[in-house]
Amino acid sequence: MDIREALYTTRAMRRVKPDPVPDDVQARIIDAAIRAPSGGNTQGWRFVMVDDKGQIAKIGELMAESIDMLFSTIYKEQAEYAQTSDDPEAKQFKAIMNSVHWARDNFAEYPLLLFAFDQFDTSGGSIFPAVWNAMLQARADGVGSSLTSVLLFKGEEPLDVLGVPKEEGWRMACCVPMGYPLGKWGVAKRNPAHEVAYRNTWGNPIDPIPEPLWP
Repeated sequence: MDIREALYTTRAMRRVKPDPVPDDVQARIIDAAIRAPSGGNTQGWRFVMVDDKGQIAKIGELMAESIDMLFSTIYKEQAEYAQTSDDPEAKQFKAIMNSVHWARDNFAEYPLLLFAFDQFDTSGGSIFPAVWNAMLQARADGVGSSLTSVLLFKGEEPLDVLGVPKEEGWRMACCVPMGYPLGKWGVAKRNPAHEVAYRNTWGNPIDPIPEPLWP
């Protein structure tokens, strides 16, 4: 796969099939993850690949509670507005809500979860490049993914399910549900780059960039 196709089409894919992700595909995903840059080459990361249905069901219960908490706290106003308004922003947020609720309601059917952990590093500077590498490799193998940190609402409970040695300082950075998508790959709609980027100093514009530059 052309690298730019992977970069432009690796978007959040929450709606996936229950079909298992083969071991060789899982191996490529995790091997790509550890090839990412690591601060000081410390490689202070750990990953847990979960494909056991019992474990996924346990995580699913925590995920459902976390998602409900998300929309009743941080996104409460947006969620209420999306239910009562027809303006474009409200419609877009409602579509996202529907997608997240699909994930909540069908979580037990995910065939694979990737958990990423870092140790004594809250910057994310090493772990998230590794996670993105994993997601790009998944895309190359036709596997969809969607990064979420919503399980942080549940504190140490996910770590207890996974048997993480908390006393050693390991912190859950995110969970990435994966599976073969029900939908189609495509370039995500974004505000043009020149509306959110500057040159040399804040507010100094860059030249307009047509959207998108691929294909």
